[in-house]
Amino acid sequence: MPSRFRPRLVNGPFGDPGLFIPLQFDRRALIFDLGDLGPLSARDLLKISHAFVTHTHMDHFVGFDPLLRCLLGREKDVALFGPAGFLRNVEGKLAAYTWDLVDRQSCPLRLHVTEVRPEALLRRCFVCAEGFAAQGDPLPLPFAGTLLAEPAFRVDAAVLAHSTDCLGLAITERFHVNILTPGLAALGLAPGPWLNRFKTAIFEGRDPDSDFEVGPAGGPGGRVLRLGELARTIARITPGRKIAYITDVGDTPANREAIAGLASDADLLFIEAAFLDADRDRAAARHHLTARQAGEIAARVGARRFTLFHHSPRYEGREAEMEAEARAAYDAR
Repeated sequence: MPSRFRPRLVNGPFGDPGLFIPLQFDRRALIFDLGDLGPLSARDLLKISHAFVTHTHMDHFVGFDPLLRCLLGREKDVALFGPAGFLRNVEGKLAAYTWDLVDRQSCPLRLHVTEVRPEALLRRCFVCAEGFAAQGDPLPLPFAGTLLAEPAFRVDAAVLAHSTDCLGLAITERFHVNILTPGLAALGLAPGPWLNRFKTAIFEGRDPDSDFEVGPAGGPGGRVLRLGELARTIARITPGRKIAYITDVGDTPANREAIAGLASDADLLFIEAAFLDADRDRAAARHHLTARQAGEIAARVGARRFTLFHHSPRYEGREAEMEAEARAAYDAR
C-alpha cells in the first residue's frame, strides 16, 4: 500500500529500540524512541521534527545527547514527548552541560517538551540562546490520546505499564494522495515542489472550485487551474496506513486492552519480543513480552503485518525461533 511513511528500525532486533519515520517528499522525519542513534546519518538527524520517547530507560533515551549535538546552532523547533517525569529528565540532561557560549552566537534552536500523563499533558519550552533555561511554568493541556495532529496524519499514544509508565505509539495517515504520471503529462505539467502544495490543499479540504497555481512543464511562470479539476486528473486517493509501536510492556489485561484501543487495525505493528515463552516467568518479572505474547497481541489488534524487535541478548542467533513462536500464536488467533 502506498504511503508517505517509510518506517525503519534504527538498529537490529538485539540493539536499542528506535523507529525512524521519514515523511516522503517532506524533508523531515519523526522518531519513536531515542536509543543508540549511531546508524542514522547527520542528514537523518537534522530531518527530525518530533521525537516520541516511550520511557527514559537508558536504551530508549541515550540518543538524546547526539541528537541535541547535531541540532545545535540550527534554526529549528523540535518537539519531544515522553511519559511522567519527562520534563525533569530533559532538564537534567540539559543541566549537565555548560552553555556559557551560546549567547555569543546565533543559536535559535528551541525544544518544545511535553510530558504525557494519563490525565493531562504538561509542556515547556527550552531555548538554546538562553542556555536552555525553561520558559515559564509547565503549561497544562488536555489529553485525549492524540499528541500530534496535522492535516495528513496524527500520532496517538496510550500510557502503558512497564516497571514505570511507558508510552505506546501509533501514527495514522488520513489518506494517501497518489500522483498519476499520465495525468501530469495530459496537462503538460512536470513534477516539482508545487505537488507538496497540492497535496496540502487536498489534506486541508480546500474548496475544489478554488484556484490553484502550478508551474508549466519546461517553462517559467505559473498556470492557474481549478483545484478539483486538477485533482481529478492527476491524483488518486487511497486509504492511509497505520503504524503502531509497542515496546517494554508487561503482559497484563490492562496493557492488552490499552494496546488494542491504540493499535487496532494497524497495517504494520512493531512489537517487542524480549523472551521466548519458555522464559515467560523471567519476562513477567522484567515487565516484558514473550514472542508468543507478541503474536497474540498482534492478532488481537488485527495487525496486517508485524515486526518483532528488542530481543534479549540471550537469544542471539535464535531470531528465527522467536519469529516462528510469534507467527504460530498469530495464526492460531
